[in-house]
Amino acid sequence: MPLHSVYIGLGSNLSEPVEQVKKGLKLLESISETRVVKSSQLYASKPQGPQDQPDFVNAVSLIETALTPFELLDTLQQLELQQGRIKKRRWGERVIDLDIILFGDQVIDSERLTIPHKEIGNRDFVLLPLSEISPGLLIPNLGSLSDIIARLDTNYVTPWQSP
Repeated sequence: MPLHSVYIGLGSNLSEPVEQVKKGLKLLESISETRVVKSSQLYASKPQGPQDQPDFVNAVSLIETALTPFELLDTLQQLELQQGRIKKRRWGERVIDLDIILFGDQVIDSERLTIPHKEIGNRDFVLLPLSEISPGLLIPNLGSLSDIIARLDTNYVTPWQSP
């Protein structure tokens, strides 16, 4: 089976977010027919949704998998549930979020899954960790990662620093 290069975005702002993202990174290693190639450092970011919630901790991982996009989506959603995710509101607080950001050079637009992730061009908390691990990346239908980052109005992301 061919292996696909896939980028996964991880985020948390509840229940010790640093530990939740680290646990999410470890859980990625448990996915069958998948291996973690590399992961970014952790980043702190302001919420892009409702502002009455804690700041987030984010990271991006590059994995190689033989799974299909929908098999991977199902697996990631199971891992989120296993880790205690309960969706309270759109763009709201969460214990863990595991998003497929890119799946090779595939473009998918279905009710269940959009790849590249539909908000990728606006998400500094995804773009900056992504540029750390794959600086020359081209995003299908959007162009070079560096050009997308240059178009961001403001950057609300900083490398995570322990308090």
